[in-house]
Amino acid sequence: MNAESRNKDYSKANRIKIHQPDANKADSFKPSNHIYVRAVDGLWSSVRRRMGWITMLFFLLLPWIPWGERQAVWFNLGEQKFHVFGLTIWPQDLTLLAAVFMIAAFALFFVTTYLGRVWCGYTCPQTVWTFIFIWFEEKIEGARNKRIKLDQMPWNFDKLWRKTAKHTAWLLISLLTAMTFVSYFVPSREVYLDVFTLQASGGIYFWVSLFTFATYGNAGWMREIMCIHMCPYARFQAAMFDKNTYIVGYDPKRGETRGPRSRKVDHKALGLGDCIDCDLCVQVCPTGIDIRNGLQYECINCGACIDACDNTMERMGYPKGLISYTTENKLEDVKEKVLRPKLVGYGVVLTAMILLFIYASATIAPIRMDIIRDRNQLYRENNQGLIENTYTIKILNKTEALHEYALSVEGLSNYEWYGAKTVTVKAGEVLTLPISVAVDPADLTRTVTNIDIKVATTIDGEVVEVKQESRFFAP
Repeated sequence: MNAESRNKDYSKANRIKIHQPDANKADSFKPSNHIYVRAVDGLWSSVRRRMGWITMLFFLLLPWIPWGERQAVWFNLGEQKFHVFGLTIWPQDLTLLAAVFMIAAFALFFVTTYLGRVWCGYTCPQTVWTFIFIWFEEKIEGARNKRIKLDQMPWNFDKLWRKTAKHTAWLLISLLTAMTFVSYFVPSREVYLDVFTLQASGGIYFWVSLFTFATYGNAGWMREIMCIHMCPYARFQAAMFDKNTYIVGYDPKRGETRGPRSRKVDHKALGLGDCIDCDLCVQVCPTGIDIRNGLQYECINCGACIDACDNTMERMGYPKGLISYTTENKLEDVKEKVLRPKLVGYGVVLTAMILLFIYASATIAPIRMDIIRDRNQLYRENNQGLIENTYTIKILNKTEALHEYALSVEGLSNYEWYGAKTVTVKAGEVLTLPISVAVDPADLTRTVTNIDIKVATTIDGEVVEVKQESRFFAP
């Protein structure tokens, strides 16, 4: 079999297969086998580090941004209010929260269909925290080969202090992560002050401890196990991929047949491809796969193998791009298609969801009113001979200030109102108000009359009113 046909068969066979480890190598996917990730510098590693810094700082600093008398982002579960800067989401508005999750889901589908698993490689918290932990591991225990030797050597003082320092650093990062996460639900100043002064509640200590050890375990010990065996996204990504999706791919037409050689020899004359079989692409991979085996669900598209291979190609004097962000069609010399039905569909739905969310957020009413009719009696005739209906009105003040509300009825003429017509409701409170409406029978032309009960107030100089439909029953 010539090299061209062998490369063609190789590409076809490996287009969708999963990784099959070499029988002579240890199975890197067993939880008992530790992956020693080699450090690498390059374009995509630099992009990933900067994205990691951005997402990490965003996560750490967001709870500390003030907004009036509270923090800007605060999920107040006790009062059932979600504060996101100037927007307050109540339980009655949780459809907005559902919309946020739907937008996030379709954004993930859209980006994955077009660019592959870039979320996993650049912004997933598991990836960000794992690389942070690996950075501390390298600084304390040394480069990859030194870490392997350190784990193989017997315990001595040098090994003891390095391991202690590493795990201490991991635990401190995990503690900071846990306290920051809890700060989204409990005011951040209270969390840090109460925890360190031993004044926090048992619930806060429980959640801080739980998330500390979860972060320590996930980013320190489990790492690629989370991505390969536990994360569902790795499993259903194939439903979003097509042959035009950007993946990290190895070009077998250039690379095969692989093998070591001197930089001074003509490798083409020896029948060798550009791949020198240095295995650096495997050593820098955080999930321990060999990208040369084709498309694999374990690949998180972090681009570390691209940087390692480009550095090798530069040292050898070969063109870069043996491993690159590419598509299956490009690898097979088939014309690529950017616009395809699945990508357009995801984009249309995502755009529609974003527009609907913006409209719904901008039109949230600062007043919520519910009307409950008296279920025990449709109507009664009072002492004045009027037909009277009883209602219970619940008014929710969804603003951050006290307001006065005026109540009225539309749809009835010459009615009598029994109960308060003007009430004051504090910020975030629900007022329950029983009222009765009475009408002279001579003014009623039907047994059931549709009415609107209206609540109006003035907010920032603008009159805001809410109407709720109900029924007035008569003999």
